[in-house]
Amino acid sequence: MNVPKSRIVLLIPTLDRSGAEKQFTLLATRLPRDEFEVSAIALTRGGPYADELRAAGIPVTVIGKRSKFDPMTFVRLRSELHRLQPDILHTWLFAANAYGRLCAGIVPHAKIVVSERCVDSWKAGWQLWIDRRLIDRTDRLIGNSPSVVDFYRELGVPAEKLVCIPNGIDTPALTASTDENDRSAMLRELDFPTDAFVTGYIGRLAKQKRVQDLIWTVETLRQIRPRLRLVIVGDGPDRERLENFARDIGVTKHVRFLGHREDASRWLELFDVFCLASSFEGMSNSLMEAMSVGKPVIASDIPANRELVVQSETGFLPKLADTVGFMQFLRRLIDEPGLVEKFGQAGRERIQQFFSISRMVDAYADVYRSITAR
Repeated sequence: MNVPKSRIVLLIPTLDRSGAEKQFTLLATRLPRDEFEVSAIALTRGGPYADELRAAGIPVTVIGKRSKFDPMTFVRLRSELHRLQPDILHTWLFAANAYGRLCAGIVPHAKIVVSERCVDSWKAGWQLWIDRRLIDRTDRLIGNSPSVVDFYRELGVPAEKLVCIPNGIDTPALTASTDENDRSAMLRELDFPTDAFVTGYIGRLAKQKRVQDLIWTVETLRQIRPRLRLVIVGDGPDRERLENFARDIGVTKHVRFLGHREDASRWLELFDVFCLASSFEGMSNSLMEAMSVGKPVIASDIPANRELVVQSETGFLPKLADTVGFMQFLRRLIDEPGLVEKFGQAGRERIQQFFSISRMVDAYADVYRSITAR
């Protein structure tokens, strides 16, 4: 007997190349096709991941939201949901979570799954009010870390509606470290010495990421470890301020801002250590990617990072905003090369064991099955 497929509509604000959008695309393209029929909707605009979705045979619709409160978005989204008649509407991030739940009544039988990706302490009062008002329209709320789940439990989401599903990530096949000729060429491109010890960050340049702490750490430590250098890959609203800060403290010869790079993974291979100083996170894709390719990590001791990094086993966890702690741990990795390899290998094994893509997709599929069965 042929069992009809469950129709899943995944809704997200954009399909830009960013962390939540990557997880959205991994899920959409890996769900079992014999069981789930998947469509994707971008609320505001498409982006690079729209091409990946279409290449995998997944229909993509862009609604074209123009402002925070856009009446025509409600009209277009309701029309699209009525056309698709999903069994499950799965929304991601605040705008999609709000618009999706407000429009979902057009398909009364649809179950609503909401994905929250961060400890959203940034939300204004009106946004938290909307979140609370829409709890009754939510069948499941999925956080990508226990700290995210705890945040929404405290907001008032009942425990029986909460699920934790960590991000999933590919673990690339191990290859030899970056070819020495390639490494030398990259260092020359950056105008760094051939013996440079490179610490790096990949991600959005926003206030919560506290990239200034990393710049200050390098400026201080290089006085006694002169081969230390910092590479920053990414863009965002804080970039100009950070570049001005680096110039003002006289560290421009030792810090490089590369902006957004499609070849970010190549630069990650250059790093000797990956650093993340964030004040809050959900579950950092960049941190996971660094661990997956065998890089030791130094990350601020916040709940989300603590769920990934095991202190003194896969890396170090200095206290939030503790630049002295970052400096001390970075100095240890410079002075003890054996730790770099030891932590890198342990981190890779941790990602393989607990944060695989297949594990993540299976967990989402189980949630879908459980709510449609009911």
